[in-house]
Amino acid sequence: MKNGSVYIETYGCQMNFADTEIVLGVLKKQGYTVVQNPEDADIILLNTCSIRDNAEQRIYGRLGNLKNLKTKKPELVLGILGCMAERLRKDLIEEKKIVDVVVGPDEYRRLPEYIDVAFNGDKGIGVKLSRTETYDDIEPHREDGLSAWISVMRGCDKFCTFCVVPFTRGRERSRSLNSIVKEIDELSSRGFKEVTLLGQNVNSYRDGENDFADLLAAAAKVDPSMRIRFTTSHPQDLSDKLLYTIAEHQSICNYIHLPVQSGSNRILELMNRTYTIEHYLNLIEKAKKIIPGVSFSTDIIAGFPTESWEDHFATLEVMRQVRYDGAYMFKYSPREGTKAYKMGDDVPEEVKTKRLQEIIDLQQQISYEINQNLIGKEEIVLIEGFSRKSDEFLSGRTDTNKVTIIPSQADIKPGDYVRVKINKATSATLFGEYISHIIFEKSSVVLSA
Repeated sequence: MKNGSVYIETYGCQMNFADTEIVLGVLKKQGYTVVQNPEDADIILLNTCSIRDNAEQRIYGRLGNLKNLKTKKPELVLGILGCMAERLRKDLIEEKKIVDVVVGPDEYRRLPEYIDVAFNGDKGIGVKLSRTETYDDIEPHREDGLSAWISVMRGCDKFCTFCVVPFTRGRERSRSLNSIVKEIDELSSRGFKEVTLLGQNVNSYRDGENDFADLLAAAAKVDPSMRIRFTTSHPQDLSDKLLYTIAEHQSICNYIHLPVQSGSNRILELMNRTYTIEHYLNLIEKAKKIIPGVSFSTDIIAGFPTESWEDHFATLEVMRQVRYDGAYMFKYSPREGTKAYKMGDDVPEEVKTKRLQEIIDLQQQISYEINQNLIGKEEIVLIEGFSRKSDEFLSGRTDTNKVTIIPSQADIKPGDYVRVKINKATSATLFGEYISHIIFEKSSVVLSA
């Protein structure tokens, strides 16, 4: 069936949102139209995540909701895309009989074919992993906006014992540097002001002789008014060359997401994280010396198998030493098929909850203290739009990814860079007053009143 209408819901990480844009690019090229409501669709696709159990449970719950829609409209095609498709294809097809299409992250190119199979009454299944697929030639479908996610590589070779990604997304392979630069240039011409380069372990990117530092440098030269961010980094691959590249280019944000996961060397070894805390802290100190004003965020897992109170306290100590600007903090979630699953989930749930709350409380305190130190200082803010709470205020982000609120005024529009004086701060948000606009030219920054 051609020219059908498709509705997609996306769950999980930024990589999934970038994949949804690739899927929409594939489908639109084949004549499908995109609709905003599931009731209007001939095809409903859920792009899924398998990182934690609660993410999968949300999808199962959503399938239950959509069953009613399918009862009213039997010809509706319902599909599961992404990591969950690869991991649970048998369960999704055999147990959840309402699912018609199951397509993993490396088979999106053939999605129209699998949808046709489903419309003809069979099940469309494509879950093979690839060592070569990067979707380098697919133009993602993006609505106009200010920020875009660009997937520069796929898969992961690290095999952390808690993670399903190598099994659901396959091994590492990188897009060509030229294709990424071309995509950034096209986004610049459409008025985008920020791109985030995505990879499961983005700093192991490699295109021939070009490494991730080379890619960042090339991206930074496309448009000096476009901010360049990247995620996620692995401490093992954070090179001095990469740090110097960030320092050298004004448009590369002074912000590094560097997951630590645990402050205990014993736990890091069980996680197969391939670095020690000493190595990690040395990287942090080096980055602070090379990149003035650099900020860090991180990922932390509470309650990994066999984690003791001593291990937990070691994590809190690392947080105190590094002083992250922000963190993504989770309780350990056993994932079937990983090595950690075989270790047993032996930390009681109430203990996990207590440890996670201590981690959250400490991070909120640190974030608050860091932000209080910004009061009276000036920051450059990229305005994104009105504040969520009121059209009397505008919201934007600093180079270091901090949400900043300022009073609205007629001459400030989304996409403007403005200099702001910070006069108040919480743990999550800065509040300030407008000073001036900033205009980026080819080789310099110009202030305008």
